[in-house]
Amino acid sequence: MKQRYNYRIYPTSQQEQLLAQLFGCCRVVYNDAVALCRQIYKEGGKKPSNSELQRRLITQAKKTKERQWLSDVSAIPLQQALNDLNQGYSNFFDSVKGKRKGQKVNPPKFKSRKSNQSARFTRGGFKVGQHKIKLAKIGKVKIIWSRELPSLPSSATVIKDSASRYFISFVVETIPEKLPDNGQNVGVDLGIETFATLSNGQKIKSSKPLKKYQRKLRRCQRNLSKKKKGSKRYEKARKRVGKVHSKIKDTRTDFLHKLSTDIIRENQTIVLEDLNVGGMVKNRKLSKAISDMGWRTFRTMLDTKSVMYGREFIVIDRWIPTSQVCSNCGFNGGKKELNIREWTCINCGVVHDRDVNASKNILVAGGHSETQNGRGAGRKTTTMVAVGDEASTHREIRFKQLSLF
Repeated sequence: MKQRYNYRIYPTSQQEQLLAQLFGCCRVVYNDAVALCRQIYKEGGKKPSNSELQRRLITQAKKTKERQWLSDVSAIPLQQALNDLNQGYSNFFDSVKGKRKGQKVNPPKFKSRKSNQSARFTRGGFKVGQHKIKLAKIGKVKIIWSRELPSLPSSATVIKDSASRYFISFVVETIPEKLPDNGQNVGVDLGIETFATLSNGQKIKSSKPLKKYQRKLRRCQRNLSKKKKGSKRYEKARKRVGKVHSKIKDTRTDFLHKLSTDIIRENQTIVLEDLNVGGMVKNRKLSKAISDMGWRTFRTMLDTKSVMYGREFIVIDRWIPTSQVCSNCGFNGGKKELNIREWTCINCGVVHDRDVNASKNILVAGGHSETQNGRGAGRKTTTMVAVGDEASTHREIRFKQLSLF
């Protein structure tokens, strides 16, 4: 299976300028392709092929005065930018025709210089070293190896985030590590105050990074609004806002990774409820709190790690009344308001904690319980491990055997 290994890199000031030029060239080629495809569509034509776009927007564009500066950067990231565009249109057409599952996908849109910047190198455009990585027409960039590469990477994506931090993401091929079957099954009920309640009674509190840094973020955003756009002070204030957002994101991601790994390692089967997050965030009173949880990211992590470690991951239907049914006798007591956290079953008299009862019913709906109301439910699982259309790698080439310089 393919995985991404991310590392922090520290380019020099000169290399930062070269990377900024590379990001700009990739963005211009991508936007030119989007504009060309839209123009051809308005005229009633069909989208040009990927090879035709590369010929017109890279090879021929370099010979013009308006785009001759494209020759100053490596051609590999420019080609990969058009490959990404082609994949985006392919996903859009499949979504329109009903071949792609999930929500409808919009056609590619123009990239902005204000968002995160990235450029992808294939195997011919980079070379891995012991302390540095060599990028075509950029040079040897310092890299911090936080962990060893399991195989020779097939591609390397250089990323600059909103806080002006630089990262490099490698696509490598790994062999999944199958954990021994421990026979443990767990149902997981997601919430706001308590992020996850397990069917064994364990409760994990929410990290709420946005709420934690909301005051600081508000202060930085207010300071940014007072600066003149384009000035040096505006740029400094913008970076401060970006750093706060990065801190919020890193805190949330760290919490979700640790929790998902613990659940995967301790249980053979994990059952989760399918939540309509897109509909839930339309509630003005709860939208910010729900967005701060990262429920969808948590589900994706559980799904991916279950494949990595040989676990079973089940997602039950969202319409199963897990909060209304008594987990002891199966009696449906009807809908309950959100402020009711404990209730007593009028049929058997058992007192239930709302979240623990729901997690037990989720486990029952997944077909992994022997309680009185145990019954199976429709399962739907997805695997989001592979990385698109990027090339495969060779595991027999170890990190220690990579060329050093």
